[in-house]
Amino acid sequence: MALKPLFFYLMKKIPSISAAIITFNEEDNIGRTLESLKDLVDEIIIIDSGSTDRTVDIAQQYGAKIFIEEWKGFSEQKNSLISKCNTEWILFLDSDEVLTEDLKKSIIKNLSSEKLFDGYYISRKTHYLRKLLNYSWQPDFKLRLVRKNCNPIWVGNEIHEKLIINGRTGKLDSYLIHYTYKDINHHFRKTLSYSVISAKDYYNSGKRFSIFNLFINPIVAFIKMYFINLAILDGIRGFIAAFSSAFYTTMKYLHLWELYILSLIHI
Repeated sequence: MALKPLFFYLMKKIPSISAAIITFNEEDNIGRTLESLKDLVDEIIIIDSGSTDRTVDIAQQYGAKIFIEEWKGFSEQKNSLISKCNTEWILFLDSDEVLTEDLKKSIIKNLSSEKLFDGYYISRKTHYLRKLLNYSWQPDFKLRLVRKNCNPIWVGNEIHEKLIINGRTGKLDSYLIHYTYKDINHHFRKTLSYSVISAKDYYNSGKRFSIFNLFINPIVAFIKMYFINLAILDGIRGFIAAFSSAFYTTMKYLHLWELYILSLIHI
């Protein structure tokens, strides 16, 4: 795979870029993600945590450098990518995200500029049930493109990890497309699993169950997404997204209550 063709060098040369991705059983997504990186990056670095499907085989077809490591949690797994990247810039991606052509042009434009930031936030839009959503799960900006020498590090808990750097940050035009859910069943199974993890994080940080939070917070979550963030304009998909936000919040507090009850049994 020719990762960066000659005509890019005939233009004003942009700095070298590594794409950094963690994977586990992503054969349905990884090819689409890596295809979108063509003509942009100098290397693709993947840490796989023991996929049993064709994820690794597909990644090898795109010339990726693959490392197999046991799962250490999202933050630590992504931090392990950093030392393996050999370029000036690192573009972190999830294995179900795709760069648009406009986003690639924005990356080239900004990295060719004399007024460089040290890191760039990129917006994500979710592709859900065969449609790109413009309002649901918005706004969703993630720091993803960073200079390696600005000490990037992933911090945070199991499902709310974030990237931080020592330097100035800006925003790129255009967006990533996020193919996070295959269907409604997959959507709500994933939402339920996240609610369990989030409840454990709450419990371990000392947060305790409250009836008020159980009844009020899911309503607030629905209203915020559906009316304030205008998911209503995404039609039935927007309603499902807002409902899933309320469902996630409800289950998070119910699991938090469950953890408290189970702790009493062991006293």
